[in-house]
Amino acid sequence: MSFHIMGTGSYLPARSVTNDELSAFLDTSDEWIRERTGIHARRVCTTETLDDLAVGAAERALADAGVEASDLDLLICSTTSADHLMPAEACVIQERIGATCPAYDISAACAGFVFALDVADGTFCRGRAERILVVSAERCSRYLDWSDRATCVLFGDGAAAAVLGAGGESPLALKLATSGDAAALDVPGLAGTSPFYEGPATDPFLSMAGRRVFKFGVNAIVDATRGLAEEAGIGLDDIDHFVFHQANRRILDAAVTRLGIDGARVAHTLAETGNISSACIPLALDRLSSAGELADGDLVALVGFGAGLDVGSCLLRWGPPGREAAPARA
Repeated sequence: MSFHIMGTGSYLPARSVTNDELSAFLDTSDEWIRERTGIHARRVCTTETLDDLAVGAAERALADAGVEASDLDLLICSTTSADHLMPAEACVIQERIGATCPAYDISAACAGFVFALDVADGTFCRGRAERILVVSAERCSRYLDWSDRATCVLFGDGAAAAVLGAGGESPLALKLATSGDAAALDVPGLAGTSPFYEGPATDPFLSMAGRRVFKFGVNAIVDATRGLAEEAGIGLDDIDHFVFHQANRRILDAAVTRLGIDGARVAHTLAETGNISSACIPLALDRLSSAGELADGDLVALVGFGAGLDVGSCLLRWGPPGREAAPARA
């Protein structure tokens, strides 16, 4: 049994922080950030919690799908920045939206949404669900060193969600991969105050090997996209929309050039949100859907990549089951 996406939703903090605001306390400028990242601004939590963002996105996705929370059979949250080490962020979402289904988190960094789709697909295949809610929620601002211009300018906060229903053609192809490299992109866990721990102290901030992540990201997009097309037995020209992880405009541009695809078919949300980790891909889907740019039958390629180093790729057929597919691209 396959699935289809019934509805999407997203929720961002109210506060937008511009590059000029960052340059007030960092050795940087709007021009420097735009040229190297493509980012103009990012949303950052002030009074909102991650719980608030996740619940807001979940409620909007349920409304878009026309599904009641009580009708959900499973709730999966992908996050690397939960408000709670325990319980799972998904448990808090479940309580606040009034669902009664099992709920748990997965952690696959920026590829988390696609990893969650794979988990959902397996649950549908086992016949254990008719409706699944996937929420990707990130508050990256909490683990950034705001004196480090190499990383803090890149990230933002936000959440996005999708309601999946049993039946349909998706996924036409799906692949997960991990190339173990913890040092490339790392956020240490809690240091704690144990009087017995004798190991080194660690700063609780994100560190990133920028050049290594850049090269990995470009290769991940190119190889995964070609792999999806090959597995589905189609050409890249048959894919209507490409939704790649929004880490850096230069990564996106390099990948698009190597793939030789039309840049107009590639989603871009980075400029006004920055990198919001696993929420990037569902946010882009929600914006395409809200803008009426996704037609029934469209093929949508998703590629997420990030800390791990993880890669998750998935080829979706947009629209409910039984709808006639769009004519093949000329």
